[in-house]
Amino acid sequence: MQTRGQRAGRGMFLRIFEQNMPLAPVKWSLFAIDSGVVGDPWRRALRVGLMLALAGWLGLARAAAPLALTDERGVTVRFAAPPQRIVSLLPSLTETVCALGRCAQLVGVDRYSNWPASVRRLPQLGGLDDSNIEGIVALRPDVVLLARSARVTARLESLGVKVLALEPDSLAGAQRVLLALGRLLAVPDAPRIWADIEAATVAAVQSVPAHARGARVYFEVSSVPYAASEASFIGEILTRLGAVNVVPAALGPFPALNPEFVVRANPDVIMLGEQGGLALAQRPGWAAIRAVREQRVCAFGAAESDVLARPGPRMAEAARLMAQCLRDKAP
Repeated sequence: MQTRGQRAGRGMFLRIFEQNMPLAPVKWSLFAIDSGVVGDPWRRALRVGLMLALAGWLGLARAAAPLALTDERGVTVRFAAPPQRIVSLLPSLTETVCALGRCAQLVGVDRYSNWPASVRRLPQLGGLDDSNIEGIVALRPDVVLLARSARVTARLESLGVKVLALEPDSLAGAQRVLLALGRLLAVPDAPRIWADIEAATVAAVQSVPAHARGARVYFEVSSVPYAASEASFIGEILTRLGAVNVVPAALGPFPALNPEFVVRANPDVIMLGEQGGLALAQRPGWAAIRAVREQRVCAFGAAESDVLARPGPRMAEAARLMAQCLRDKAP
């Protein structure tokens, strides 16, 4: 004999099912539980089975629910289901998709995306300023991921292609983009993935010895010279490592500098993200810079420079590379 509470609970259970599942088998099962058609040993199993079926059905319903994301232009883009065919036109976005375990859903990338190695086999669709629109459309993407400044955005949207502009330019931005793509691609582990990246970054910070903290660092992105200032994501990592960036945030994230600026700054350590041009000692006045005079210079290779130049899921590796330089070269 059911109590009033049991009858109320069964009624609520049935109403949930009525909105989400075919009713005939559910009603029979509830009738069987209530009326004794099935014996006591089976009632609990049947009740548990129904609850698991409900949970599974509702989980599928949530996964297939429409999703709206607002990108960095302030444009809200709606998706009926997680994209299965993705074009990425920015290396940091390509790497983020793969870090989320969705590399297999990439169908095309920009010419600079080269990690992980599997993306090198995908169609290459140009760069920031010369993306191959016909090639992109031919791939029938569910979404194109690109930078805010990409020139192809309006044209792709006019052709009916969904576009998300996501451009991480800071550590917080890298986290924001990873979590947003985790939502879009139905990756429930995205927060844990970011937590692992952060934990590895903290380990790199803790690896810097006390004598290296406070070292004055000049980070050259290219030999123009363009530098990474305090306001850049590279500068943010240097700050976390305890270094002092000689290029102030007021100059912008990646300012072009007069070489004389670096001579006057006289850094303790120089990090080179791109080799080329004159040897440092041959630049006018640079032979007197402490880092050059005492050979406290880290010149990163091409693969390492890619890691350092992309604010994304490999930022912990970037922190590790800069920490190693400080351990080896700081006075």
